[in-house]
Amino acid sequence: MAIIALVSAKGSPGVTAAALACALTWHRRLVLAECDPSGGSILAGYLGGALDGPRGIGELAVGELRDGSLETTFWSQLVDLDAPRRERLLLPGVVDPAQAGSVAPLWQRFADFFLDLERGRPPYDVLVDCGRLQVAGPPWPILRAAAVVLLVTRARLPDLSATRSMIRAIERDFADHRVPPGTLRLLPVGDGHGRGEISKALTLPVIARLPEDPRTAQVLTLGGTVRAGRPLMRAAGALEAPVRELLDRRRARLAWPVAAEGVPDAV
Repeated sequence: MAIIALVSAKGSPGVTAAALACALTWHRRLVLAECDPSGGSILAGYLGGALDGPRGIGELAVGELRDGSLETTFWSQLVDLDAPRRERLLLPGVVDPAQAGSVAPLWQRFADFFLDLERGRPPYDVLVDCGRLQVAGPPWPILRAAAVVLLVTRARLPDLSATRSMIRAIERDFADHRVPPGTLRLLPVGDGHGRGEISKALTLPVIARLPEDPRTAQVLTLGGTVRAGRPLMRAAGALEAPVRELLDRRRARLAWPVAAEGVPDAV
């Protein structure tokens, strides 16, 4: 499909839990990449620190800066979330703050590489947890390369107020870098204002809504048994359909032939 990025405006309203829930219910081959500059949490949390040795985007960045080894080492840095099928793979995020400085200059390199995964054999979608943008070295190149950017927010007034300013910042950046329109969508989490109210107040479509599900969020954050029938997992599994529909519409619009001025479209 493409790169699908999740990002939050204020705090961390379940971005990693939402991304992981989607990854565990996705129907196509998927790489979940933790690209939050403030650090990844799935290895130590959901996976309980069970893996030996360093692994993830920090190690890739060090190798790429040293000898340009991203293509040859990428697959060895992934964790199979559904072993041994290798259909749901995790690229862990930075675990050592010292690695953050190595990763930041390579966001564009990672964005280009993730785009190539869609055209690979076999192809993989890439779901990217970008964390918060109010940090040093945010992954702007990945957001610009994404086919869909989901802005995760709580549905209550204080969070929506912070989200409004973040929407404007993203829209300005996308306009400056000529990102095609229609990329950005809202993904509210929990109780609060309705979808229609949120969309009208922020002048941005709501693609879906994730429920408040503390029990499942705790499992996704701290580890345990994920139950497919829980509300968050059902909603995350259903999110793939509107994302795919949005992608299909955008691709059809971008592929539509544009006639030269004064020349009629071919029939």
